[in-house]
Amino acid sequence: MLDNSDIEKLQGVFVTKQDLENLEEKMMKGFSDVMTTVDGYAKRADTYFQEMVMLSHKVDRNEKWIKILAQKLDLKLEY
Repeated sequence: MLDNSDIEKLQGVFVTKQDLENLEEKMMKGFSDVMTTVDGYAKRADTYFQEMVMLSHKVDRNEKWIKILAQKLDLKLEY
């Protein structure tokens, strides 16, 4: 028959319900931290993409103005 010392030894070997609850809490905290980090990077990537789109439009607009000026000055642009 098992006595108290044997039961205590077994408790050290097997996972208890409390251990699983603690693990779940740690995993949820870790997942939350990862999601916060991913959201931060996604926001930065979105901001970067928007800036690149705006820069592209600006370059297109400047190129259009340069072509108009070249036509008015009767210059041939080579590119």
